[in-house]
Amino acid sequence: MTVRVGYAAVERYCIRLVGTLLLGAGFAAAGPADASVVTVRGTDILLDGVPLVGNGASGLDRLTDLKATGASVLRTYGEEPGEILDAAQRAGLKVVVGFWMEHPRRGFDYGNRQAVEAQLGELRKMVERYRTHPALLAWAVGNEVETELTPDQAAPVWPAIEEAARLVKTLDGAHPVMAVLADTGTDKVALLKQQAPSVDLLGLNVYGDSALSILARARSQGWTGPILVTELGALGQWQAGKTPWGAPVELTSTEKADKMRRYLSGFAQAKVAAMPFYWGQKQEVTPTWHSLFLPTGEWTEPVEAMAEIWGGKTPGGTGNHAPRILSLKLDGAASFAPGASARAQLSATDPDGDPLKVEWQIMAEQKVRGVGGDAEPVPPAFPVRNAGATEATIGDLEPGHYRLFVTVKDGRGAAATGNLPFEVR
Repeated sequence: MTVRVGYAAVERYCIRLVGTLLLGAGFAAAGPADASVVTVRGTDILLDGVPLVGNGASGLDRLTDLKATGASVLRTYGEEPGEILDAAQRAGLKVVVGFWMEHPRRGFDYGNRQAVEAQLGELRKMVERYRTHPALLAWAVGNEVETELTPDQAAPVWPAIEEAARLVKTLDGAHPVMAVLADTGTDKVALLKQQAPSVDLLGLNVYGDSALSILARARSQGWTGPILVTELGALGQWQAGKTPWGAPVELTSTEKADKMRRYLSGFAQAKVAAMPFYWGQKQEVTPTWHSLFLPTGEWTEPVEAMAEIWGGKTPGGTGNHAPRILSLKLDGAASFAPGASARAQLSATDPDGDPLKVEWQIMAEQKVRGVGGDAEPVPPAFPVRNAGATEATIGDLEPGHYRLFVTVKDGRGAAATGNLPFEVR
């Protein structure tokens, strides 16, 4: 038997037996001496008997930097969790280990019993392998499995979540089980509570000002247990204003940080865990829309907001502040004829007085738009021929839809970002 975290086989057997015996009384502690005790009491998650507000983020690396912000929890979506759990243990973080339940919108049929059993078999393997890891906080079965479905189409999802949650609890009596929804909808929380009673924790992914009312809406649908805000963003692309040609308008990193401060403060006052999205970098609409870091590794101001609210430090532990974009705009129309040009103007500052380096780039508008965070290709990029520290001229492009990106770096690991959609008719 291979034991990834180094516990003896007899200890694993005893843990499994004790956890199973304790299922009738809810999930109670069962684990090695250095494993944490995780229980639920009312609206609280208790870690070794102490209420835990598990602030954190989802991601795969830079865990020491995450811990430094004041975070205590990392969330995953379905990646093989072994190395992540080990890295989190070294960084002093707990992990909500996600198991990816496939989505009906992607063609998965929860009426196909063979496919469902195969999926449950993978869940069983994951739980049996990692249930005694000392960094494990909870299991999350599914992420937004109900998205892009009519009520009738979503009907099989709720019993499927229940079946997965119930399986986890038969295998691991020592850790709670969470299901994650895309916001609350009009009745999604109520349906989860009614049809998946084995779920202990409610995870909600929320963006924009919906964050200001989401807790009240979840409670109004009857949820009485702990709530975790498992994704938090300043603005979703589906919420954003759009250009006449349909391009969603992205906030600057400064605007995102200002919104994030408001949302995080509210959740902190409510003693509800919040997990800003995404602790890393990913292409979704743009390379910067949800990314807390740049492809080159610099962190942006929403990370600073996390550290401020949680009483921690920005990456590097130096107290460095991110640059801020005061304004970014085009002179004249954002739609112009071939052969014409437009000028962008930037005003930026650095709270620490650091000298700033400004970089401009044009990218084609994303044509392959993913749903629910599905993978997208990175659009082609083009150089900006006439660019300086405070302005850039765009032109000499084929007809199409584009974005002009600006990145402002302080040379100490922090950056500000913004972009302007434009059209060559």
